[in-house]
Amino acid sequence: MQVHRDLQQLPSFTNAIITIGTFDGVHLGHQQIIRQLKEEAAQHSGETVIVTFHPHPRKIVSSVPGDIKLLTTLEERTALLADAGIDHLVVVPFDNKFSNQSAEEFITEFLYKAFRPHTLIIGYDHRFGKGRKGDYHLLEAQGAFLGFRVKEINEELLNESIVSSTRIRSALLQHDMATANSFLGYHYFFQGTVVEGNKLGRTIGYPTANLHIESEEKLIPADGIYACEVSIVSRAPAVLKKGMMYIGNRPVVEGKHRTIEVNIFDFDEDIYGETLRVYMHDYVRGDVPLNGLEELKEQLAKDKSAVERLLN
Repeated sequence: MQVHRDLQQLPSFTNAIITIGTFDGVHLGHQQIIRQLKEEAAQHSGETVIVTFHPHPRKIVSSVPGDIKLLTTLEERTALLADAGIDHLVVVPFDNKFSNQSAEEFITEFLYKAFRPHTLIIGYDHRFGKGRKGDYHLLEAQGAFLGFRVKEINEELLNESIVSSTRIRSALLQHDMATANSFLGYHYFFQGTVVEGNKLGRTIGYPTANLHIESEEKLIPADGIYACEVSIVSRAPAVLKKGMMYIGNRPVVEGKHRTIEVNIFDFDEDIYGETLRVYMHDYVRGDVPLNGLEELKEQLAKDKSAVERLLN
């Protein structure tokens, strides 16, 4: 897949079959849209093109943007779209100037001039341009004049996409890994750099890798113990290993900050500074009252047994 970030340096696409969206998570709803895109491209000997935006448009256009938490960083989204077999990903720098284009300018100055599309696949209720005045009907009319086709993503398919995105975020914040992973079509993952902690886990036989997550926008699931698989992506080849992960404030040792710690089973190497990717499988438990390190050690032994059963 070719990734394009400079709108002034785009290639001449061959029968470009285009869709536009954030594609956060590249979940099963998105994957259906991608299949439709690829089928259309195959019929017309065309190239598939996904147009996405960075940063997230809500950070620019919303009067109260709030805390935007995403299922995938731009880097992760790019990798997932490449795996899905897309030919081109165009990352549009979304800023105030871009957001202030009229709907007509968006079509003629951006969409048509940049892509010369053969077919645009778009949701029936998609809105674009300043004030969100552009819609499917305007695209259809302009397409007939400029010479490109507009195909509608039907309401049922689009609604499934919306519901799944919302439910994934909600599920991850409610310990419902089964729902999140089933809607994604893969195990939810995030990655971070291993940083030094207080090395308490090592003293009770459960050394942990403390993770620093680079992206502030990446959604971190609700606190608790999870069954997971881990790969050291900064090493090649990246081998999956089983483990258990803790997200929380470590009340047993009077922790004051939220931490993410991973105990990798049957592994005891120095990996400070390495990048880990954690694939989340199942929720095991939340924080429970424990009196001291000995009770914590006993509880971790139970947790490890539970995690091994789940992963096996």
